[in-house]
Amino acid sequence: GPLKPEITITYIAVSAIFFNSGLSLKTEELTSALVHVKLHLFVQIFTLVFFPTAIWLFLQLLSITPINEWLLKGLQTVGCMPPPVSSAVILTKAVGGNEAAAIFNSAFGSFLGIVVTPLLLLLFLGSSSSVPFTSIFSQLFMTVVVPLIIGQIVRRYIKDWLERKKPPFGTISSCVLLMIIYTTFCDTFANPNIDLDKFSLIIIVFIIFSVQMSFMFLTFLFSTRSDSGFTPADTVAIIFCSTHKSLTLGIPMLKIVFAGYEHLSLISVPLLIYHPAQILLGSLLVPTIKSWMVSRQKALKLTRQPKVPVKV
Repeated sequence: GPLKPEITITYIAVSAIFFNSGLSLKTEELTSALVHVKLHLFVQIFTLVFFPTAIWLFLQLLSITPINEWLLKGLQTVGCMPPPVSSAVILTKAVGGNEAAAIFNSAFGSFLGIVVTPLLLLLFLGSSSSVPFTSIFSQLFMTVVVPLIIGQIVRRYIKDWLERKKPPFGTISSCVLLMIIYTTFCDTFANPNIDLDKFSLIIIVFIIFSVQMSFMFLTFLFSTRSDSGFTPADTVAIIFCSTHKSLTLGIPMLKIVFAGYEHLSLISVPLLIYHPAQILLGSLLVPTIKSWMVSRQKALKLTRQPKVPVKV
């Protein structure tokens, strides 16, 4: 249609989100995030190892139910996806968490996902098609890394203006993300051959929300342990980056790995539900998580203050 999503979404929209992030992020914060290896390892292992394995084990139980098998396969593809290139960053920023860590893990996880995600899809679901890693890698580099670097360079020259005007970076990113979701829904559900029964769809929606809530709670428990070494701001980034899955990378990957599959549209449905669901759920939890983070930070400051001896 007139929106030309193959150009505006695939290239311009994702690039705009990361240019926006590069423009808004303080360079020193991104540099400091690079050395936070423990946080990055936690996020990537949870996202690309624990998540798909846990989903696979769960689907072994669901395979005996009357739920549409292609939707169940779609749930497995969700588990194999890398972190998102936008939503986790936007929500982390909205809460006031470690945005630099969220951006680093989004970018790094996306690159890691170029190799790992297709291999996971082949491992859990199988496919006879070859995966053009080079073309995906070059596209990701041009739409994620280059805009982020350009944004950082531009920021150096207009830093004072940005500090004075404080542009609505979060609102801009949210609007772009909404456009991505809209065009992807249109693309999938415009397929006349899609055969979707209401029972399976309702169950899948329930499972998706349950999985998200369970995994968010699980990451919260792990990252707030006394020996974890993570700050409250780190925990916010971990919660969103570890449990969110990329739609903008996921749909193109599914089209490449399962090219020619008759049930490709049905396989895509869970990811199409998961993405807006993670944004909706995350948005609803922003006030609660923000309140927890602020109170936790205040409590930590009080415990670190040296006690003043009382004069008798």
